[in-house]
Amino acid sequence: MNRTYTDDPDHDYGPTRTQQRREALATLSFASQLAELPPSKLTRANLPEDVLREIDHLRRITSHIARKRQLGFLAKVMRRHGDEAFDGARTLLGENRDQQRKENAALHRLEALREKLMDSDESLHELIDQHPDIDRQHLRSLIRQARIERDGNKPPRAYREIFQLLKTLSEDEA
Repeated sequence: MNRTYTDDPDHDYGPTRTQQRREALATLSFASQLAELPPSKLTRANLPEDVLREIDHLRRITSHIARKRQLGFLAKVMRRHGDEAFDGARTLLGENRDQQRKENAALHRLEALREKLMDSDESLHELIDQHPDIDRQHLRSLIRQARIERDGNKPPRAYREIFQLLKTLSEDEA
């Protein structure tokens, strides 16, 4: 009778090669994200000293292939440490993603408001009611110019200026 190593159901064979590969690729991706963080955020992540040293070394490399090789080495160094050593960094990256999501949503709201301003004058009156200190004449002329640019297939200079004005207004509110 031929026996294979999987015949014993009570024996723990550990993770499969596929699982090991997935974990290694996840670590490589995480290492890449850490390398892209600014140094000020890296210090808040409380990373092990050897990981910080390898990240610093990676940042100095400009050659694509050498950088890729060093990134792999960084991931190898990271695998030597337990997951708890990187909890602070994971939290920091999670906060970073949440912050980016909020900023993107705010920009989308500004773009939608700009479109409403382009389409109807009623939106303009609502904006003026919300911000009584706004330069009304300048805003009206920008909207008029943006409509002319849109209808004439010209570069959207005034259209972009409206967005910058709305962005400034939202920053002043916050």
